[in-house]
Amino acid sequence: MLLDGKRILVTGVLNDQSIAYAVARLAQEQGAEIVVSSFGRVMNLTRRAVRRLPTEPEIVQLDVSDTDDLNALAERLPFDLDGVVHAIGFAPPSCLGGGFLDAPWEDVAIAMQVSAYSLKALAVAALPRLRDGGAVVGLDFDNQSQAWPVYDWMGVAKAAFESTARYLARELGPRQIRVNLVSAGPLRTLAARSIPGFEHFESVWSERAPLGWDIRDTEPAAKAVIALLSDWFPATTGEMVHVDGGFHAIGA
Repeated sequence: MLLDGKRILVTGVLNDQSIAYAVARLAQEQGAEIVVSSFGRVMNLTRRAVRRLPTEPEIVQLDVSDTDDLNALAERLPFDLDGVVHAIGFAPPSCLGGGFLDAPWEDVAIAMQVSAYSLKALAVAALPRLRDGGAVVGLDFDNQSQAWPVYDWMGVAKAAFESTARYLARELGPRQIRVNLVSAGPLRTLAARSIPGFEHFESVWSERAPLGWDIRDTEPAAKAVIALLSDWFPATTGEMVHVDGGFHAIGA
C-alpha cells in the first residue's frame, strides 16, 4: 500500500463530496493513519463526514486564521506526521461572481489570508511534527496564466497560493519536506456551489478536456494527492500536478 504506516493530517473535510474527504478515505485504504482538522460552525459537518470513513479519525481544532490555533496545533496532534494536506479556501461573497472591481480590501485580505497565506501558516504550525521530513500537498485551481470568469479575487488568491508553494518548497527542502500542489478541474463540491456562475466552468471543461471530465468524481484528484504524499515522488517539490482531464494543455 502506498501510505503504509504513514500518518497524515487532512484539512478541509466538509462532507463526503469534498476532495479532502476522498483523500482521507483513500489515505486510510492505502494504509495511513489520519487526523482531521475542523473548527467553528463547520465542525458538525466534519464530524458527520468522518463517521463515513473506513475508520473514524480524531478531529483537532484548527482555524488557520487564528494564531492561537496555529500555535497549539503541534500539541493538539495525536502523533508525529509524514504528510499534511491543505484543502482550505474561502473568499467573502464580494470577491466572487463578477465583483472584481468593487470588492473592498478588507474582504480581499480575508481571501488572501485564508486561501494563500494559510499554506505557509499551516506548514509552519505542523513543522514540529514533521521532524523526519515528509510532504505538504495543497489543492489548487490553476491561476498561473489566465483570468477566469466569476473567480475574481479567489483567482488572485490562488495565484498567490501557487507562488507560496514554490517559496515553501525552497525553504523546506533542506528539511526534506516536499511541497506540491494538485490542480483539479471543476468539481461540484460544497465550496464550488458557493461561487456564483460556477456552472460556466463545468460546461467548458466537458467540451474541451481531451480525457473528458466528470464534475462529480473527486477520486482522480484525491489519487494524485495520495501519490504525492507517498514515497514515489522523493525528488519532486515545487510542482503543480494537473488533474483536469488535460484541459490545461488545450488551446481555444
